[in-house]
Amino acid sequence: MTNYSQAIQEEYQVMYRIGVDVGGTFTDFTISDTRTGEDLFFKISSTPADPSEAIVDGIDQILKKFGIAPSDVEYVGHGTTVATNMIIERLGAVTGLITTKGFRDVLAIGRQTRPALYDTAVRKPEPLVDRFRRREVDERLNATGEEIAAIDEAEVEKVVEELVADGAETIAVSFLHSYQNPDHEQAVADIITRKRPGIYVSLSSKVLPEIREYERTSTTVLNAYVGPKMAAYFDRLRSKIAEMGITVAPMIIHSNAGLLSIDTAKRLPVTTCLSGPAAGVMGAAVVGAAAGAPNLVTFDVGGTSTDVSLVVGGKPKLTSSREVAGHPVKLPMVDIHVIGAGGGSIAVIDDAGALKVGPRSAGALPGPVAYQRGGEFPTLTDANICLNRLNPIALLDGRMPVSREAAIAAIAQQIAEPLQISVEEAAYGIIQVAAANMSRAIRAVTTEQGHDVADLALFAFGGAGPLHAAEVARESGAKRIIVPQEPGTMCARGVLLSDISLDFVRMQLSLATRENWLAVCSALREMIAEGDSWLASENVSPASRRFELAIDAHYDGQSHELRVSIDDVDANGFDDFIRRFAEAHTATYGYETPGRPVYIVSCRMRAVGQVPKAATPTYRGGSTLAKAKTDQRDVYFGPDEGWKSTPIYRRSALPVGETFAGPAIIDEMSSTTVVLGGQNVTVDAFGNIVITD
Repeated sequence: MTNYSQAIQEEYQVMYRIGVDVGGTFTDFTISDTRTGEDLFFKISSTPADPSEAIVDGIDQILKKFGIAPSDVEYVGHGTTVATNMIIERLGAVTGLITTKGFRDVLAIGRQTRPALYDTAVRKPEPLVDRFRRREVDERLNATGEEIAAIDEAEVEKVVEELVADGAETIAVSFLHSYQNPDHEQAVADIITRKRPGIYVSLSSKVLPEIREYERTSTTVLNAYVGPKMAAYFDRLRSKIAEMGITVAPMIIHSNAGLLSIDTAKRLPVTTCLSGPAAGVMGAAVVGAAAGAPNLVTFDVGGTSTDVSLVVGGKPKLTSSREVAGHPVKLPMVDIHVIGAGGGSIAVIDDAGALKVGPRSAGALPGPVAYQRGGEFPTLTDANICLNRLNPIALLDGRMPVSREAAIAAIAQQIAEPLQISVEEAAYGIIQVAAANMSRAIRAVTTEQGHDVADLALFAFGGAGPLHAAEVARESGAKRIIVPQEPGTMCARGVLLSDISLDFVRMQLSLATRENWLAVCSALREMIAEGDSWLASENVSPASRRFELAIDAHYDGQSHELRVSIDDVDANGFDDFIRRFAEAHTATYGYETPGRPVYIVSCRMRAVGQVPKAATPTYRGGSTLAKAKTDQRDVYFGPDEGWKSTPIYRRSALPVGETFAGPAIIDEMSSTTVVLGGQNVTVDAFGNIVITD
C-alpha cells in the first residue's frame, strides 16, 4: 500500500527546471513545469560585482512568487558572460606561461592577418601574460610526438618558483607538438601540483589538442587567465544554491550551446565565453523549428549589445574559431556576430557633428537616464520612452518606474539642441541609427555569406529585440518576424532547450587512403568510448547518449581545412567521406578537384546527452482582441507619420489565430513589441507573435 501511494505521489508531483541567463543589465529566468510543459518567466536587475547574487536573489523570489518548494527543483542551468567580461576588462588572474625553448614570444608575434589593413591607428591587444612571466624550458617533441629532448625536473621546479615569486596565480603550459603527445605537459602539471598545490594549471593538451601553435597557446592562456576566478564563482554559486535547499548542482552552458557540469566548467572555463548568447540561439532554433521556421536569423538585443546568428535547417551555424577582445579562441562555438548596440547604448554627437549610438553603454548601473539611477547620457531606451514606444511610466509589469521627463530633458540638451531639431526627431534619429547598425550586422551573417534575408525569418528576442525588429526587418529586407513568449528571457529559456555536450578532437595528419582510413576509424571509436565515459560522469543515461562525428580535411597542399560530417565509423565508409568532402569543397569554394589527394587533419566527436526540449503548443491566450487592449496612447512613428494614436495590447491576452494590422504596441513583462503601419500580426499556438510585411 505504501509503495502504491508513493508511486501515485511521484506520478503527480510537479517538478520544475530553471534556466538562468546573466546579462549586462538584467538577469533572466525561465521556469518550466515538467508535467504540463508550460513556462513561467521572471527577471531582475543584474549585480555586476557578483553575478551570483542576482541569480540567488532571483531564484528566491521565484520560489516565493510561484509557490515552488526548493525540493521540487530538479534542474538549474546557467548561461553566463562572466569569463568574456573578465577578458574584456582584463580582470583575470595574474598568469604565467611555460613553453618550449624558443617559443616565448608566440603570443606577441601572433599572425600576419590584419582586419583593417590601411588603418595605422589599429593596435593589437597586449598579451594577457607579461613577457617576464613567459618562461621557456629545454624540452622538445617532434611533429609525430616522439621525444627529442626530455623534461628536466629541476629546471621546471626552478621556473615554477620564479613564476610564483613574480606573482603568478595561475600557470598555462603550452609545448610544441603536445597535441601529439601530452606527456611533457602532464609532467610539468604534476610538478606544479606537487610544489605549489594551490596554483591553477591549464594544459594545452587538455584545452586544445590541435595544431596551430599561436591559437593553441592563446586559448590555453585564456583558460588559465579566467580559471581561478571562474572556479571560485562556480563554487560560490553551487554553495549558495545548495543553501536554499535545492538539491541539484547547477549546469553551465558553454559556447557551442551545450551544457557542462560545474566540475567540467571549472576545468575548461574558456568554453563559457559567449555561453549566454549561444543559449539564446539554441532556444531560437528549437522554437523556430517547432513553429515551422527552421531557417532564421536570430536577433538578440540586450542592454549592451546586439547578437545576430544564422540558423539553417533548425541547427545553429557553428564556427571553430573567433576572437574575444582581440585574443583568439579556437574552440567550437555558435557563430555569433556581436555589435555594441543595445538598449543601454549611449547616443552622442561626435566631433564631426554626426549622431552615433554605441558602442558605449550605460549598463545596469547607472543605466538609462529614465531609470533615475544616476545615468546622465541619453540611451536607446531613453529614445523609446521619449517616443512612447516603451511604457512612459514603468517597465517590468510596473516593477521598474521610469521618468519620461528625464529622458526628454537629456535628449533635448545633448542631442536635439546641438543638432537644432525637435526632441522627437532626435529620439527617432537615435532609433534609426541603431536600426542601421543592427541591419549591417544581419547582412554580415546572411547576405555576405550567400543567404537571402527575404528567405529567412527574423527571430527577435532580448529585452529590446522586439522593440526594433519591425524597423530592422524593413531595413534589412526580412519579410517575416517571429517574437517568442517573453523574449527578454529567451536566453534563459534556451538553457532549458540545450543538451549536455562536449567536443573531443584527435589529430590524425595523414593522407586519406584506404589504409589510413582504418586508423581514422580506430581513432573515432576510441573517442566515442572516451565521450561515453564522460557522459556517464555527467550522469547521462545510456539511452540519452548520442555521438556526432566529423573529420577536418583539405586537399593536399592547402592550408585550411573543411569539416565533413560522417554518420558512423565504418571501414567501408572511405568512398562516402571522399564524396562528402568534394561536396563540402564545392559548397564553400565553388569547385572540386577529382583525383587530387585529400589530407586528413583531425577527427572530431561531439558527445551529446539529450535532454527534454520539445517546444509544445500550450499557449491559450485570450478570447478577443478587444479584451486584450489595455490602453491607447500617442506614439511617434517618424516624420512621415508623426504621432499616431496607437492601441496597446497585453500579450498574454491576445487570442490565438486572429490577425490584426499595425500600428500597435504589444506589452509583456520582459519586452515590448512595436508593430508598424502596414504590418500584420497574428499569434500562433506556441505563443509566438508572427509579424508579416
